[in-house]
Amino acid sequence: MSLAYMAAPDAYVYPLLIKQLLNRAKTVSLDQEIIYADKHRFRYADFFGRIAKLANVLAGLNLEAGDVVAIMDWDSHRYLESYFAVPMSQYVLQTVNIRLSPEKILYTINHAKPKVLLLNSEFAPLVKDYQFDNSSIEHIIWLDDNGVSADSVFDASQTRLIGEYETLLDNASDSFDFPDFDENTIATTFYTSGTTGDPKGVFFSHRQLVLHTMAEAASLGILPDKQGVSYGDVYMPMTPMFHVHAWGFPFTATMMGLKQVYPGRYVPERLLDLIVNENVSITHCVPTILQMLLKEAQSQTVTFNGLKMIIGGSRLTEGLAKTALAQGIEVYTGYGMSETAPLISLSDFSLNEAEKTAEDDINRRCMTGKPILMVDAKIWGEDYTQPLIGENKTGELVLRAPWLTQSYFKNEDKGAELWAHGYMHTQDIAYMTSAGTIKITDRLKDVIKSGGEWISSLEIETILSLHPAVADVSVIGVRDKEWGERPLALVVLKPDCQDTTAADIAKVAEQAVSRGIIPKYGVPSQFKFVDELPKTSVGKHDKKVMREMYGDG
Repeated sequence: MSLAYMAAPDAYVYPLLIKQLLNRAKTVSLDQEIIYADKHRFRYADFFGRIAKLANVLAGLNLEAGDVVAIMDWDSHRYLESYFAVPMSQYVLQTVNIRLSPEKILYTINHAKPKVLLLNSEFAPLVKDYQFDNSSIEHIIWLDDNGVSADSVFDASQTRLIGEYETLLDNASDSFDFPDFDENTIATTFYTSGTTGDPKGVFFSHRQLVLHTMAEAASLGILPDKQGVSYGDVYMPMTPMFHVHAWGFPFTATMMGLKQVYPGRYVPERLLDLIVNENVSITHCVPTILQMLLKEAQSQTVTFNGLKMIIGGSRLTEGLAKTALAQGIEVYTGYGMSETAPLISLSDFSLNEAEKTAEDDINRRCMTGKPILMVDAKIWGEDYTQPLIGENKTGELVLRAPWLTQSYFKNEDKGAELWAHGYMHTQDIAYMTSAGTIKITDRLKDVIKSGGEWISSLEIETILSLHPAVADVSVIGVRDKEWGERPLALVVLKPDCQDTTAADIAKVAEQAVSRGIIPKYGVPSQFKFVDELPKTSVGKHDKKVMREMYGDG
C-alpha cells in the first residue's frame, strides 16, 4: 500500500529556492537599511528592485541556465545583490577569492569557466595583464568606487566590457519574474584556498543553502540574548563574502530582515567606525581580524558594548577570549569548513550562567561547541565501526547534514575521498564529551609526532597564548634526530613586551605540565620570536608555509 499523499490540484509545491528567503523581508522589512561603508545607504525596498534590475541586465546577455557568473569585489551591496540575483536567475554564482595569488585566481577562473565577470576596478590590472588565457568570459561588468573608468584600463577595442554596474542598473527594469525550478540546481561555487595543490571547487544547491540559512537562524535564535541573534540586531560581516558566503550570514540576515552594513575592504579604522556609528551588534571573523580590531580600539580608547562575535577559521585561544571580553566583546566559537557551507557547531550557552565560574565560561567559549540543529557529528577511529565518546578518545570528526557539499566541482575523485564510508571527512582530530560538546585538538596534517606520541599543536598554542606578552602564537613540528619531531613555538610579542624571553614563555607551558594539563614532552624545545606569522588568503595561520620556513629546525 502506497503512503504517498495526493496534493490538491492547485496546491503550491514549495521548492526550497534562494528566492524564498526574501518572502518575509518583502512584507515586513521594506524600510530597513542596507549600508555600504560610507558610500551607499538604501532601504530593502530599493534592494529588491536592484536585484530585479541586475537579473534583467544578465537576462540581456544571452546566457543559459547553469552558466557561471563570477564576481571579484570587496564586501559590498553589489556582492549582496549578486548573492540573490544570479542564482535566482538559474545561473551559478562564483565568488572569486581575491586574496589568492594571481596564478591561483587565474586557475579558479579558468576552471569554473564563467561567462560573465563582475569586476571591481581595483582588480582590473590582473584581468588586463592575464587576459584569462583561453578565457570563457564573454562579458565584463565594471564595478567602481574610486572614479576609475574602464576606458583608462582596457583598450577601446575590448568588446567584453558591457558597462558600469550602477549605470546598467539605472537603465534596467526593477521588475523580474524569478521562476520556480528544481531546488537541487547548483546555486554557488567557490574555491578552497588549498594548502596543497590547486584550489578545489566547492558547490552548493539552492536547497542546501536554504536549509543552512534556516538552521543557522534557528540555532542562533535559541541562544541567550547576549550571544544569539534577534530581529533588532545590526549585522556586519568581517569574514569575506568570497569565502563560504561570509559564513552564510548575509543570507540569514536578509531572510530575517536585519539592518546590514558592508564595510568594503577590511581597514581597521573603517571597521571600528562602522561598528560604533551604525551600532553593529553581531559579526564574525577569524582571530587575526579580532586582534587587528582590538589593537585599533585600544589605540582609540574605544570599548565595545556587548558586540556579539563568532570566531572561526582558527582556534579561539583563552588568552584572546579574555582580552576580547575585557573590551566588551561577547566572543565565542563557531566551527565549520568550506565544504560545510559552513556552520556545523557553536559554543554551548544556557540561561544558568550564574552556575558557571569565569574559567568555565572562557573554556566553553573556546570549545568547538555542540552540533547545531540537523547536524549528525561523530568521532571515528581508524576502523570506522563505532563512534568514540569521551575526552580521552580522539579520532577524526565526520559529519552528515543536509547542506554539506556533495562533491567537488569537476573533480569527482576528490569528492569520493571526502565522502568515504558515507560521512564527510573533516580531517580534524577531535573528541566529543558525553554531553555532546566537540573539541578540535588538531588538524591531521598539523599533529606533531614526537617519539611515537602525538602532541596537539592547538593545545600548546592555547597554553602559550595565556602569557600576557603573547600577541599571537603558532606551534609546528620540526625535524629532530632523536625524537622524529619536536614542537617549535613561533611567537609574536606585544609591542610593549619586546624584552620577554623564551624562558619566560616556556614557564607557562611548564606550569601546565605541573598541573597535568599537558605531558612534559609537549613543552616546545625551541621558541622563535617573529614580527608576524604567515597567513592564508582567509586569515588563518599558514602552517604549511611555516613548516617550509622552519621545518628543518
